[in-house]
Amino acid sequence: LQECILSGIMSVNGKKVLHMDRNSYYGGESASITPLEDLYKRFNLPGTPPESMGRGRDWNVDLIPKFLMANGQLVKMLLYTEVTRYLDFKVIEGSFVYKGGKIYKVPSTEAEALASSLMGLFEKRRFRKFLVYVANFDENDPKTFEGVDPKKTTMRDVYKKFDLGQDVIDFTGHALALYRTDDYLDQPCQETINRIKLYSESLARYGKSPYLYPLYGLGELPQGFARLSAIYGGTYMLNKPIEEIVVENGKVVGVKSEGEVARCKQLICDPSYVSERVTKVGQVIRVICILSHPIRNTNDANSCQIIIPQNQVNRKSDIYVCMISSAHNVAAQGKYIAIASTTVETADPEREIKPALDLLEPIEQKFVSISDLFAPTDLGTESQIFISRTYDATTHFETTCDDIKDIYKRMMGSDFDFEEMKRKKNDIYGEEEQQ
Repeated sequence: LQECILSGIMSVNGKKVLHMDRNSYYGGESASITPLEDLYKRFNLPGTPPESMGRGRDWNVDLIPKFLMANGQLVKMLLYTEVTRYLDFKVIEGSFVYKGGKIYKVPSTEAEALASSLMGLFEKRRFRKFLVYVANFDENDPKTFEGVDPKKTTMRDVYKKFDLGQDVIDFTGHALALYRTDDYLDQPCQETINRIKLYSESLARYGKSPYLYPLYGLGELPQGFARLSAIYGGTYMLNKPIEEIVVENGKVVGVKSEGEVARCKQLICDPSYVSERVTKVGQVIRVICILSHPIRNTNDANSCQIIIPQNQVNRKSDIYVCMISSAHNVAAQGKYIAIASTTVETADPEREIKPALDLLEPIEQKFVSISDLFAPTDLGTESQIFISRTYDATTHFETTCDDIKDIYKRMMGSDFDFEEMKRKKNDIYGEEEQQ
């Protein structure tokens, strides 16, 4: 996906783009697999799906589950590039958080906070005050700080200021600010406050939850950006084996495929193409589960997210569950797909993810994958080879977008700026042509 978005953006920027993929489908690791038979093959399961699973071609199963924050960076990229034309989105029905073995709806408005059974009465009042403080917080207006220095005061101290207890801190940090670990507590509070604001603003757009999901699965996203690249003159080649990345004097000059060399000045790729230029930084376990029922205690939602904060299960990182269903044209009628994921911390990853799977029982079929996480060992400034990072365990695209902006900056030497991109597009292609 990162490569598809960047090829789209670079094409709009007037660059000449050739996009090659060794697979026969778009999106690489972030593809959606259809029909269901292909998923069985991919995970080396014997036999074919049982008849109870319905028609194979009704399935579109994401390998890497993520939702879009309604007010987040990816939605801005989609709107700016007008890729929204090729996609239809649905709002995810609810966001839940795990506490003491049960799941609760994440309170996201003042009214919900007051009605929530997650907190006692006095805790609710304090939490409400905290939410109001965050909503009014404006980094350009010190009057809104109430004695907090956004660049110095830690988030731990802000929680103390509002006298919030451990459970509330857990769900605020992990289900609203979407941190995977507790490291953020001792960092300046500005970033956390902005993250909670993003959550509330995303929520305000559609009401049920701050998350969106495209009909027919996430595989639609890379295809949308590939189409954008093509409209602006980019060339796309699927089924194209990469034999060698040609480097002269330490700098990339081209890519060799089927005996021919396509020359280039810059190259963007994922870690699987350049094993000698990346380093392993961890592992993620993902379990795709097919269910014939909605998840218990979610009011029979046809889609939801559940976050299990690490403190609740004595871990260092959170466990995530994303659930979607036939309502999103990704499963046969009456079927649900739930995908649990987390960062691996021990030698027994399947045991680590058990708390999530327990919430999903009975499970009709499981597909387990454990993937290595890679990060580039250098910035690519000399070689002009720019490598994306592997997808992490989070269930939203904010970290992926940070990676895209980071690669853009390393390639272009300037920050990725939506407004400037709009102007550039008008300069190169004229405003009339785009109407």
